[in-house]
Amino acid sequence: MYLNVKAEIKRRNLTLEDVAQELNIRTSTLSLKLNGKAPITLKEAKAIKDYLNSDIPLEELFEVTNCE
Repeated sequence: MYLNVKAEIKRRNLTLEDVAQELNIRTSTLSLKLNGKAPITLKEAKAIKDYLNSDIPLEELFEVTNCE
């Protein structure tokens, strides 16, 4: 799971729908990607970082966190 990305989305008062719309993908697809159920491309990761206007390094923003 990409918990840092999810936290940044919430900090900016955005929804997954907002981010999915920016990426031109379905919300369910974005959810699968952020939950580690589907791969996320580098291009998508960069687009999310840019959309969030985050100053967190890409490697940290997309650090994988296992929640089991």
